[in-house]
Amino acid sequence: MSDDDKRSKAEAELEREIRQGRKFTAKEAIGRMLGPGAMKGGSAVSRVQAAEIEIDTWLRSNLIDSTGALQALLPRQLKGSVLLLNNLDQPLRALADYCQRVLASDDRLEELVRQADVEWGRRMGERPYFNREGSPPHPDDPYTNDSVRTALDGIVRRNSEVTGGQASSTKP
Repeated sequence: MSDDDKRSKAEAELEREIRQGRKFTAKEAIGRMLGPGAMKGGSAVSRVQAAEIEIDTWLRSNLIDSTGALQALLPRQLKGSVLLLNNLDQPLRALADYCQRVLASDDRLEELVRQADVEWGRRMGERPYFNREGSPPHPDDPYTNDSVRTALDGIVRRNSEVTGGQASSTKP
């Protein structure tokens, strides 16, 4: 018997002893099926999830949002969207493009403000202050058309600073 055969038998015996005391999991079975090095250089997080996490993390650091409703809403709007899927390598570009699309349409802006009001009401356990056409915004409403427009414009500008792109102001 050669030294390699002795070593292989000894390694197999040691492996059996180690495994006797632990449970066999599905993860281990998959790992064995794939073979050694299958995850080398890989990530357990998909590219889509990594892009979503990058957007969420960036917003937490760069969006001033006292109640957090808009901060929670924007990643949800982008999650699984074609805009994000087409920009997995540049998720902040997808965020900026989304913000610019909303800023370019009063209807989209009003819908985002309405959704932010709903999220705020849900978080605070209060009835939201919805914008009423022809009426000034409620003084306690944290999400008005103007405040959300300012926040989105700020996202586009700060994002442009980070990514080196051109910041385009979309204020009327």
